Amino acid sequence: MKLAIITDNTAVLPQEVAEREDVFILDIPITIDGATYVEGKNLTISEFYAKMATSKTLPKTSQPSLADLEEILSEIESAGFTHVIGLFLSSGISGFWQNIQFLIDEYKNMTIAFPDSHITSYPLGRMVINCLRLADEGVVFETILKKLAYQIDKTQAYIVVDDLNHFVKGGRLSNGAAMLGNLLSIKPLLYFDDEGKIIVYEKVRTEKKIMKRMLAILEETTAASDHDYDIFIIEGHALDKAKRLRVMLADKGYNQVDITSFGSVIATHLGEGAICFGVTPRI
Repeated sequence: MKLAIITDNTAVLPQEVAEREDVFILDIPITIDGATYVEGKNLTISEFYAKMATSKTLPKTSQPSLADLEEILSEIESAGFTHVIGLFLSSGISGFWQNIQFLIDEYKNMTIAFPDSHITSYPLGRMVINCLRLADEGVVFETILKKLAYQIDKTQAYIVVDDLNHFVKGGRLSNGAAMLGNLLSIKPLLYFDDEGKIIVYEKVRTEKKIMKRMLAILEETTAASDHDYDIFIIEGHALDKAKRLRVMLADKGYNQVDITSFGSVIATHLGEGAICFGVTPRI
């Protein structure tokens, strides 16, 4: 088996993984005030936040290019790869996954799987890394897919946004509801549900309380599990907040917690100051 992994640029990957010859990454463009950008090519994350702060309208993201995916698949086939796993951002926040299923049967010389990750960012990157490691260890394709399905099913991610007005700009919340929420210091705790959609998990008042609630969720999750997790914090231009949460976790004995940043694609939808916390099983 010669396995290739295709993902998109919302996945958090170490440089040495992203540059592997068996890893292929699709770009997701962002439009800000009529101009199109791709993070890492003509836009840094700092530039993104600066542009978003001054933009009168919310930046918009597009789906990855279907033509680019077809080009990559043809390149992979020509290079002699026999198997492909495509891992892209959740179908609950993008229509891309639904739109590519017909490609599975288009390349007769390869076995292709496009499982729905139901997630994005750090845990999506961990899924890519795990599949590569299993393939390097000689694990057969069907077993890799079974282990990957287990990781997808058991991954959990919770999000708190800093500014409800950002959701007003994005059409996700009424202006009146945002004003009331801000006055009452309400922090909606969001999460990825079983279909990979971001929905409200519960509403908590004040940042201090929501940090404690995140810690309680972690304790409930790990106490009920018989396997190991990678624990992660993802911040949207809110590193100090992420570090405070990691200190709280360390005080409870969780000493191996990765902190990473949202890319501009996800930050477009969550806004500046958002923070995400979650777990993904080690497979």
